[in-house]
Amino acid sequence: MNAQFVLLEQESLLHITGPDTLKFLQGQTTCDAAAVTAAQAVVGAYCTPKGRMVCDFLLGQLGEEHYALRLRRSVADVAASTFGKYIVFSKADIAPERSDWQVVGIWGESSAQALSELGIDVPGGRYQSTAGEGWLLVQLDDEGHYLEAWIDMQEHSAHYDRLRQALQAGDANAWNGAQIRAGIGRVEDTTSEMFLPQDLNYDVTSHVNFSKGCYTGQEIVARLHYRGKAKRRAYPTVAATTEQPAAGVALYTAGKSQSVGTVVNSGRDGDQVLCLVSATREGLQQGLRVGSEDGPLLEALPLPYVLED
Repeated sequence: MNAQFVLLEQESLLHITGPDTLKFLQGQTTCDAAAVTAAQAVVGAYCTPKGRMVCDFLLGQLGEEHYALRLRRSVADVAASTFGKYIVFSKADIAPERSDWQVVGIWGESSAQALSELGIDVPGGRYQSTAGEGWLLVQLDDEGHYLEAWIDMQEHSAHYDRLRQALQAGDANAWNGAQIRAGIGRVEDTTSEMFLPQDLNYDVTSHVNFSKGCYTGQEIVARLHYRGKAKRRAYPTVAATTEQPAAGVALYTAGKSQSVGTVVNSGRDGDQVLCLVSATREGLQQGLRVGSEDGPLLEALPLPYVLED
């Protein structure tokens, strides 16, 4: 059975509770937070007033008036600090120190079947969710091959034990590689406040809702969407190197000293090193190189979705 799991230690859950939680997030983030229920999660980002992303997240509901933002652990402190400046005006509380809930990645063509055999109700579509006492399960794709389980490891660790017994142990790098092939970029500490949402294709991957009301950075993001054209886009690539480039490393083309892009994330698929990059179209066509104009070459992989521009 092709179904793997891994505890995603690079991920963190930022808990927010209270009756005004969704109203607060609706006015601060790019997504339609009002759409979140126990059966529906959403992806989004928090931007500076200049439209640069502090963090990206997956927002889910853990209980009555209890929500969590799944984001990179490396940006959790800055995200909590930024949200904390404004949440004091709402009937909501943020808990940046909580570590009781953990994030588990589940992937493979048999994932949905394996979870169903454990008696777990599997969501039926992308970003749909199911929940129970001490757990939340979110589907990340249309087919049910990629899911995340958020589990209360202090009070309900038995849920994790069941996954360990039924699924094959996987590797976080392999999970990261799968997300890169899916064209889903993540904001790291070294790239926080570097990218516009369009730089990571977030206008295509449902991270930005263009019909909702105002939010921080909305004017910049909307103007680029309706009146402009993104200078850089995100592309999955395979690197001609055995070392994984770090997020934030600049990209170049042969013979030119001006950067044409940035490494967003890296991972592995077997012996291959995969990188998601944000780069100009011209740079991608000419051949991207990591770190310098004579650095390791990146070979473009197909995107699983269409960039209309």
